[in-house]
Amino acid sequence: MQERIQRFGGNLASMVIPNIGAFIAWGLITAFVIPTGWTPNETLAKLVGPMITFLLPILIGYTGGKLVYGHRGGVVGAIVTAGIIVGSSVPMFLGAMIVGPLGGFIIKKFDQATGDKIPSGFEMLTNNFSAGIFGAILAILGLVVVGPVLDAVSNFLGGVVQSLVNAGVLPLSDIPIEVGKVLFLNNAINHGVLAPLGVIDAAKNGRAIEFMLETDPGPGLGLLAAFWFAGKGLAKASAPGAIIIHFLGGIHEIYFPYVLSNPLMIVAMWAGGLTADTIWVATGAGLVATPSPGSIFAYLAVTPPGQHVSVLIGVFAAAIVSFVVGTAILRFAPAKQEDTEEKTTSTTVPGSAPASA
Repeated sequence: MQERIQRFGGNLASMVIPNIGAFIAWGLITAFVIPTGWTPNETLAKLVGPMITFLLPILIGYTGGKLVYGHRGGVVGAIVTAGIIVGSSVPMFLGAMIVGPLGGFIIKKFDQATGDKIPSGFEMLTNNFSAGIFGAILAILGLVVVGPVLDAVSNFLGGVVQSLVNAGVLPLSDIPIEVGKVLFLNNAINHGVLAPLGVIDAAKNGRAIEFMLETDPGPGLGLLAAFWFAGKGLAKASAPGAIIIHFLGGIHEIYFPYVLSNPLMIVAMWAGGLTADTIWVATGAGLVATPSPGSIFAYLAVTPPGQHVSVLIGVFAAAIVSFVVGTAILRFAPAKQEDTEEKTTSTTVPGSAPASA
């Protein structure tokens, strides 16, 4: 089981980690130019939505298809990813990691089945049309089937969070929250479920713990510090920059690919989140509004007088616990490290010609 989880994490890493630079670019733009950012700019903020909705998932889908079947597989994977993007209301990172390799696999099998049967001189025509036809069919299926399914997953996780909060077992809500976050459903959970609950609670008590459940920067800080301390390769090298964007800029999405690259790291996130939530429940901590984006500075700005100590204790306790657990996981159960660049460039496409020549 451990080997299978590690292999699964390694495959996810091969799709996500090579695109970390694009995530960092998006994170920097978002941290500065959104209305609640450091230097708000309405014109530049137009980049934020299209980048997270289209650019980043399509990059992941292309990379997944390329890992399976070179550039040709990557093209089909990107086409299919576009279909599921249109069919969903949330960023389709998880969907891209599913359909990207699937598109590459299907076109690979088609080429293997027909490679010896294509008349001489018609190879390029067949290759281009087969990629287009399969890509179009899979994109339509993605729009109709995959997108709505993942939307349903988002709604389900939101419902679980609300049920746990209503049942009075608030710290346990961190389990579905962290799962939803690394699937890039964080905004749906925060603004769709927790923020409305927090507004009601804050109106009664002057503060609300619901504003802190999804936005807590502590677990992500500990996770990234663990990758910086005990990680390997590109994940280790990019972790310091990701820490700045996450903890100071409040763009939590920057650490989600790190968890996806080694799914066992979700345990570190749970440990940190449960620690913070338990401390806040015990001390009666809360915020007066949801911090957006969830940087440590935004936390301090919406913390009511007299609550700063308990809020900060929860944040940094979560970071410490997440760091310790995450470091242990990376030491004793690391994801398989592969030279992704070598893997993608060495992928061959037997029996096929370049799509454009």
